[in-house]
Amino acid sequence: MGTAQAQIPGLEPEQDWDLTGYVKYMATGNFPDQQSNGLDHLIHQRFNLEYRVTPDFRLNAGMRNRLFWGDTAETPEFGRLVELDLGYFDLSTNWLDKNGIVGNSQFDRLYVNWDKDDWQLRGGRFRINWAMTALWNPNDIFNSYSIYDFDYEERSGTDALMVSRKLDFASSAEVVYSPSEDNKLESYAARYLFNYQGWDIQFIAGKANLDRVIGAGFAGDIKGAGFRGEITWFSPTRDEWRGEPLDSTSVSTLELDYSFGGRRNWMTRASVMYISEPLAPDNALLFLNLPLTARTLSFTEWSWYTDAGFDITPLSRLTFSGTYYNDDSFFLGASNTYSLADDWQLLAVLQRFDGSNESLFGQTASTLLFMQVRWSF
Repeated sequence: MGTAQAQIPGLEPEQDWDLTGYVKYMATGNFPDQQSNGLDHLIHQRFNLEYRVTPDFRLNAGMRNRLFWGDTAETPEFGRLVELDLGYFDLSTNWLDKNGIVGNSQFDRLYVNWDKDDWQLRGGRFRINWAMTALWNPNDIFNSYSIYDFDYEERSGTDALMVSRKLDFASSAEVVYSPSEDNKLESYAARYLFNYQGWDIQFIAGKANLDRVIGAGFAGDIKGAGFRGEITWFSPTRDEWRGEPLDSTSVSTLELDYSFGGRRNWMTRASVMYISEPLAPDNALLFLNLPLTARTLSFTEWSWYTDAGFDITPLSRLTFSGTYYNDDSFFLGASNTYSLADDWQLLAVLQRFDGSNESLFGQTASTLLFMQVRWSF
């Protein structure tokens, strides 16, 4: 590093690289209402590596290694589902798929980054976070995810090239291009972000897979409560795809949260989402396990969510949550995190998917219990 500035503590790292990560073990009990119960196991290990070649140029890699065994791992095609990589580059491989045991390794971050003055250039596989809201994200057209997947906090990355420029202290512009082996599915978009009287506001426009998109989002607070929203309009570039007709749709969401503070640190959140032309999946299993897009964040026109959490002790936090869909499907959840030591955490999660007999969740109602222990390094 060899500069005078490098010798001043706090201005630059003491070394050119950082390696962090974790190891998690999770046991999952599945208790469907009309089938036999199941038990699954997962060991999930992760590396995050950053190497700073120069003060302006760095390399980043994130790799997760997972070992599955149990009832679900014994089902046909489970290994192929785990190995699935939707990026331009296939960076996922199963190194074991035999006798109901599946082992997989995947790079979900692998990129180079260059920063100089107000410019940034990034290329490879990385996360493009255009979300203004914390739950449902219609503006997050490159990296959508399921709100029920609590075990993958990093979220998936996208193979892309991004150029961004800071315009002043609170505004910036970004352009992203994400290729696809089928050029009909390539994505490209631009975002303009700025601040107006304490409110962050953004506009996006471009193409996401088969859709032209235009959207907007905002984030701010009203009397101490966080208030955020996003809306995106999707207009197909084709009339049909693989025999299925394609329709224009809008996806919008509003979100409100408030922290009461105090000794228990109470916090509550509520959100509503509207999709003008929702696409209904064949069953709940597909909706909960297959990758989502910003167009398919829900399967009904209206979706409502609320949660509330508080500290039981300074080392333990309890959260309750619920989601309701207007086909009469609903979800109820409870989670408890407990800090065992500085780098050790215990997590317990209870999830209930249910609804009326005709609803998507009600047709395969089930209860899931997760117990997870995590060591971070």
